[in-house]
Amino acid sequence: MDLSDLNAGGLVLLGCGKMGSALLEGWLKNGVAPASVYVLDPMPSDWLKSTGVKINQGMPETPAMALLAVKPQMMGEALPALQALGGGGTVFVSVAAGTSLATIEGALGAGTPVVRAMPNTPAAVGRGITALIGNAHVPADALELARVLMGAVGQTVMLEDEAQMDAVTAVSGSGPAYVFHLIETLAAAGEAQGLSEDLALQLARATVAGAGALAEGADEAPGQLRVNVTSPNGTTAAALAVLMDEDSGFPALLSRAVQAAADRSRELGQ
Repeated sequence: MDLSDLNAGGLVLLGCGKMGSALLEGWLKNGVAPASVYVLDPMPSDWLKSTGVKINQGMPETPAMALLAVKPQMMGEALPALQALGGGGTVFVSVAAGTSLATIEGALGAGTPVVRAMPNTPAAVGRGITALIGNAHVPADALELARVLMGAVGQTVMLEDEAQMDAVTAVSGSGPAYVFHLIETLAAAGEAQGLSEDLALQLARATVAGAGALAEGADEAPGQLRVNVTSPNGTTAAALAVLMDEDSGFPALLSRAVQAAADRSRELGQ
């Protein structure tokens, strides 16, 4: 199964901001024909207009899939535009954080096949990771096609229970912001030690990007990679004594941060 399977039935994209644009670019690069894509967006960008997709035009009666790429707080206002497609053969894929399968099905009509997907911003460079789960109305082949759809911008994982989505949102959905803040603060710490602003930022960016690539490609666990670069009583060990402090270091700080994000995701879903 590949993305060209969508060309016959058609694909609707509701919202084409940063995430919608990243997804659309991935789809077009991986076999989806521009003429089979119908985009609904109130302020289409110049890039979107250049793709050859159909923008704010009439849609097919039963497109194969409709992807909802609007912000959670806009979902109630945006869904009525697609309500006529609900309750039938169109599978809806939502990337809105905190918006449950039941909420979307309720807005579109009982029996609507709905898949929740949580991608993250590295999708913009084809390095995202997306977690997916569908409701009981999604056939196995349609769920696989949704996975392929999101796989156009990176890795995919399938969840066993929708309740896991809040934790996914807190770890990988919001996680890139944590890493960006790490780069930001690491660079600032380098400046405080006498480096120029530009040099500190270059070192911090390359270090985080390189370490991430090494961790993703290595057979060893991150903990072992950490041990590998830590000489006894050396500079790294001195820094890790601060960062790994149980009360004030990364373990406590990230636990609280992920908890806060997961709690907020649950609040959005109520």
